[in-house]
Amino acid sequence: MRKSLFITGTDTGVGKTYVTAALISTMKEKGLNVSPMKPVETGCRRRGGKLFPSDTLKLIHSSGSKETIDRINPYRFRHPLAPSVAAEIEGIVIKKKKIISAYKYLHNKYDITIIEGAGGVMVPVYKRYLIIDLMKDLNAPVLIVSRPGLGTINHTLLTIDALRAREIDIIGVVINYSLNKRKGLSERTNPEVLEKIGGVPVLGVVPYSVNAHTYRSRKAFDQIREKILSVL
Repeated sequence: MRKSLFITGTDTGVGKTYVTAALISTMKEKGLNVSPMKPVETGCRRRGGKLFPSDTLKLIHSSGSKETIDRINPYRFRHPLAPSVAAEIEGIVIKKKKIISAYKYLHNKYDITIIEGAGGVMVPVYKRYLIIDLMKDLNAPVLIVSRPGLGTINHTLLTIDALRAREIDIIGVVINYSLNKRKGLSERTNPEVLEKIGGVPVLGVVPYSVNAHTYRSRKAFDQIREKILSVL
């Protein structure tokens, strides 16, 4: 078994890292040898002269990986900007070959490689090369993480249309409550609307929690994991 999954969001701040780390953890509990990958991370803090990629380190912690940070996270930047912009400001040239080489190494070594993107699908990695282009090159099916509330139908359908235009396989959508907000009419109706219009399954709704290991969160992620594994 050598599979991969690319996790993207409808926007930044929807909880991609939270969902990615939780899925890695629950797949490990299933007995799978899982590796994370975060091709590019921006907004890293500097400590001891080195950049500290907090999202990448959360993924490494959830997987227990012994791989080097450079293997899992080939590029990291200090400025909290789109990768192409941060790279230009910091005088670094992002090379697609380096990312793909790291991915191939992990893909050939682990049962499942779970890749977390940066922002949404149209975020530029370098020049005119976008996250969606990287998805196409890695040939990994995509899981979309979206918000629960008003506006998510538009953002999610735009993401679905962009992926379909590039003929990229979409596993489904996970709706994540990254904020502790009351569930209103929009939140209650959005999953059904997304399935009807988007034509992709909503694999689960993750309740708000500061800890993915609470009972309700674990139950949600276990169910999402089984649905993902059934189609990978």
